[in-house]
Amino acid sequence: MLTRKLNNGIKIPVLGLGTYRLARTDEDSYRAVRTALDAGYRHIDTAAFYFNEKPIGRAIRDSGISREEIFVTTKLWGSDILSNHIQEAFETSMSNLGLDYLDLYLVHWPVKGKVASTWHAMEKIHQSGKVKSIGLSNHLVHHMEELLREATIVPVVNQIELHPYLTQKEVVDYCNQKNIIVQSWSPLGGSKIPLMQEDTLKEIGRKYDKSPAQVVLRWNVDRGFVVIPKSSNMQRQKENIAIFDFQLTAEDIALIDKLNKDYRTGIHPDKISF
Repeated sequence: MLTRKLNNGIKIPVLGLGTYRLARTDEDSYRAVRTALDAGYRHIDTAAFYFNEKPIGRAIRDSGISREEIFVTTKLWGSDILSNHIQEAFETSMSNLGLDYLDLYLVHWPVKGKVASTWHAMEKIHQSGKVKSIGLSNHLVHHMEELLREATIVPVVNQIELHPYLTQKEVVDYCNQKNIIVQSWSPLGGSKIPLMQEDTLKEIGRKYDKSPAQVVLRWNVDRGFVVIPKSSNMQRQKENIAIFDFQLTAEDIALIDKLNKDYRTGIHPDKISF
């Protein structure tokens, strides 16, 4: 698996398994993570808000794969920030996962008026040694500017909704400037948009004998992003990870970039409430 180096020197696999609404039951979530790990995934992304940390942790522990080989991320939810239970929320996630340490802990969404203070709490958690890296999710440029004015640790990633219909150039450019790696959630657009029907993606796919989904995932990798497509289907998981035997040209990337519509499938980070 190809990796990228975070700004603290730790390596992160460029493709992982997203798990938001991965499956309807804990057992189905468990099976989906197991099949992904069997297929070669070594990066699993979850969150307290997904309510699946327990089966995901069990799948990781039962996989027979060395813990050091699997990069595990979970996230801090906004209501725990508002109630000032950040440390407790972290400890609950660790208990749910049943792991000795976490590779990456993210602030799931910015909470207005608490961006900087939340990051200070994240830095204290990092100092405990139970988390190798800390970062952000769904933070816009003004959130990052507010945070970085007081931060002693620069976030290693910012995980944002990103796909060819929502390229988020301003956020991406800022992250690149600050050496913060961009992670893409909902990279294939989900069921809300007809992204996979785009002729541009189909034409590029025919050139490499790849599906539109594989083209989009490779577009993420070739732009330097970390990408976390979600699927509980074993064959789809295998398809999603089979993107390391080709590379897009600069012309391909430019054509895909032009598909941008600034179209969000999820909520705007300034409009989230808890």
